[in-house]
Amino acid sequence: MTLATRLFVREKTRYAPAEPEQVLAAAQQIVDARMVRGTSFKDPSVACAFFRDKLGHLEREVFAAVMLDTRHRLIEYVELFQGTIDGAEVHPREVVRAALRFNAAAVLVAHNHPSGELEASAADRALTVRLKQALALVEVRLLDHVIVGGRNSQSMVARGLV
Repeated sequence: MTLATRLFVREKTRYAPAEPEQVLAAAQQIVDARMVRGTSFKDPSVACAFFRDKLGHLEREVFAAVMLDTRHRLIEYVELFQGTIDGAEVHPREVVRAALRFNAAAVLVAHNHPSGELEASAADRALTVRLKQALALVEVRLLDHVIVGGRNSQSMVARGLV
């Protein structure tokens, strides 16, 4: 029995099997409800799981950030840039602007690789350095850059790349 046949939607007085899109929308609501303002991101595994749930299913590259307070608690999740199947153009200025808008003390960033590849490219590493420098100018710490590939994710801090 598939998930779609176990989930039903109400149509007037009868129930009918849910469409795959409805199942995915319900799952996204559950993911969104799981992480609420104030959730702690002190452990890199929490960030990896969070971004994996948010970005792992996407068919094109998306660059997102989590804005954190001084105790590394969630203020806001924002998707900043969308790209194509193999890249997204990221502007450090816009990341800094978002951090200031939410009064963040620290930021976690992530992007997905729709190909499923977890390795950080040379461009990913260079971007991370530029982001860290740009955020430091306004006294915001870049804590990690997570790469998501399908149902897996990799912390660049854990790999010694941040």
